[in-house]
Amino acid sequence: MPRGWPSGPDPGSEERCQSTMKSMKYLAVIFDLFGTLADNFSARAYMEALERMAAALSVSFDDLRRAWFETSRERNTGAAQNSRADVESICRNLGVLPDEKQVELAVQIRLDHIRQVMTPRPGATEVLACLREEGHKTGLISDCTHEIPVIWPETLFAPLFDVAIFSCSVGMRKPDPRIYHLAASQLEVRPEQCLYVGDGGSQELSGALQVGMHPVLLRLDADSSEPQLTNREYWDGPSLSSLMDVLALVREEPGA
Repeated sequence: MPRGWPSGPDPGSEERCQSTMKSMKYLAVIFDLFGTLADNFSARAYMEALERMAAALSVSFDDLRRAWFETSRERNTGAAQNSRADVESICRNLGVLPDEKQVELAVQIRLDHIRQVMTPRPGATEVLACLREEGHKTGLISDCTHEIPVIWPETLFAPLFDVAIFSCSVGMRKPDPRIYHLAASQLEVRPEQCLYVGDGGSQELSGALQVGMHPVLLRLDADSSEPQLTNREYWDGPSLSSLMDVLALVREEPGA
């Protein structure tokens, strides 16, 4: 509790809260995950994890890498029920039949890799905590595979979000309008009451704009040479150079 706050019930707190909400420029702030709140995947570390998975499954690394990326969309929209089913499906398509222990080891390698990359960027948890303390609802929309929602409850992010939408769990990816509407509905706000913050992958900013949200580009990786970041959408709308800038943006007076 911030210093100086009363320890007991405040009869006027409800009225002040309602007044604050009416004056908010945005009732909710929705974030992307990788490239925004956490670093984007390192291509080198990603490939090293795939190489270890291939060894565990006794399959060719080149074959696994090709099949892994060919099934990216299916794994992001939950065609299989879990990570184990994803791995088993890929192996079947490659004509390989690993035993149960091999599959378990491959899945564990993948989970360990994801745990390493789901570390909050500097300032991320502080920004999220401030938003909630100031009365804003917080949401997440992430295009991801089954490992992310499995690990999510362990992360520092989980208690700081009111709603977390994972593409593999809901069967749709950005920029599908439905995924933005789903987030707004679960947050109990209208899309036009939402600020959307992302790094521009998956056409997420134009998708948010299409449904009436207020998207801003976070330019933290603008100079990155990572190959997977070259397909981000062109965006000439509002942008931020720091996560802390989100707080300044939401604190602006409505109409500013």
